[in-house]
Amino acid sequence: MEKPSIPARVGQPAVTVWLTGLSGSGKSTIAAELERRLVALERPCFVLDGDKVRTGLNRDLGFSHEDRTENIRRIAEVAHLMNEAGLIAITALISPYRADREMAREIIGAERFVEVYLDATLEICEGRDPKGLYKKARRGEIPDFTGVSAPYEAPQAPQVTLHTGKETVASCVDALLARLKGNVVYKD
Repeated sequence: MEKPSIPARVGQPAVTVWLTGLSGSGKSTIAAELERRLVALERPCFVLDGDKVRTGLNRDLGFSHEDRTENIRRIAEVAHLMNEAGLIAITALISPYRADREMAREIIGAERFVEVYLDATLEICEGRDPKGLYKKARRGEIPDFTGVSAPYEAPQAPQVTLHTGKETVASCVDALLARLKGNVVYKD
């Protein structure tokens, strides 16, 4: 008799929910609320927040195009390992380049990769600016800052688009869970 895979034993399909958007679009906030709601549903999950990963695993990387690519590669590898262990991985990363997100999809596996675009205008994100990064970037203190002096390539066909500049956190997470419920993460 063949032993069931770890995700089957855990009782859920293991996926990676890849949140992408500008700084200030709400990635960390949405990730934290999604994690809270999944835990309440007894779904094992973990958030890989870009800011936290950069202070540990990726502290040797800067923000050049090459370093951003390596940052995404490493996080995708970790998310893949988490999926192999049966966890739902939630990433909260700017991940500004389409090619890097496609690389992450290939590492994780297309069947496990759910790309979620947090669509908020640059003006809304700058208005939020919780860390004062846009102000520093506008003064030239932060080179290669996404949305100001470095590009952000919005997804062309994300599985989910959340309009975080117009919708509440709760309604965004409701929409995300509704999409995941009928698809990959859980069924009633």
